[in-house]
Amino acid sequence: MTDHLSLRRAGPADAVAIDALPQAAYARWVPIIGRKPRPMTVDYALAVREHLIDLLEDADGLAALIELAVEPDHVLIVNLAVAPARQGQGLGSRLLAHAEEVARDHGRPLLRLYTNRLMTTNIALYRSRGYAVDREEEYAPGGVVVHMSKPVPAEAALAASKSPR
Repeated sequence: MTDHLSLRRAGPADAVAIDALPQAAYARWVPIIGRKPRPMTVDYALAVREHLIDLLEDADGLAALIELAVEPDHVLIVNLAVAPARQGQGLGSRLLAHAEEVARDHGRPLLRLYTNRLMTTNIALYRSRGYAVDREEEYAPGGVVVHMSKPVPAEAALAASKSPR
C-alpha cells in the first residue's frame, strides 16, 4: 500500500538519509555488474544542492527517492531508488509519474534516463512506463549504458488518458 506515503523535496539535512537509500537499493547489483553502481558513489550533500531530489516517506522513514536534473530541453532522471523492503509496491512507478509532473511544471517536453544494461528489471520497468531505448554506449570499465527517453504527455492528453471510457 502506498496511501500513507508523503512526498516532499529534500534539503541539505536529508543528505545522510538520501545516501543510505541508494546504498541499500543498489547493493544487489554490485555482484552482477562487478562494481558499485554510480548512485552508490555520489556525494549527496552536493547532489541535494545541485538537483531536485524528492522523497517518498512514511512513518518508518524514507521509502523511495527520485533525483532530477532540469536541463534546457529535458528533465534527466539521475537516480530512482526504492528501499529493498518496498520494491515491487509501485513506488518506482509513482515517482516516474511524479517526474512527468516536474517536467511539465518546468516546461520540458522530454524525460531522459540512463541505466546499466545488466539492470534488466529496471529497463523492464522503464519500458512498461513508456520509455524507449535511444542508444547504448560502452562505459569503462567494461559496462554498457542504456540511454532511454519518454515524451512528456501534455496536460490535456494526460487528463484524457485518465478519464473513464
